[in-house]
Amino acid sequence: MPIRRIVLGGGIPRKNPFLVQVYADVLGRPIELAASDQACALGAAILGASAAGKEGSGYANVHEAIRALAGQARQTIQPDPAQTKRYDVLYDAYVELMDHFGRGGSDLMKRLLRLRREDQ
Repeated sequence: MPIRRIVLGGGIPRKNPFLVQVYADVLGRPIELAASDQACALGAAILGASAAGKEGSGYANVHEAIRALAGQARQTIQPDPAQTKRYDVLYDAYVELMDHFGRGGSDLMKRLLRLRREDQ
């Protein structure tokens, strides 16, 4: 499934803008902050309204309820391309280490453990 938007809700995005910037930089994608301070409760209300149907809530489906109730993002945080490149380099190193140590790229860990046992 393609990811078209990333929207953060809850308290952390409001309390820690640095962390949101890191998310944007790591992902290399804009991060939108939800319009509502109570995004989770609003989402539950939207689902309830759509479950009640057109007669119960006035909304025929969840898409109508979202358009009517969710609102636009309050703010969008853009990634810093230079930082994204740095995180990409770090991620490549992480994957290489994972392949080496975690997926059996070599027997290095077994040799190190054997050396440790021999020294005891």
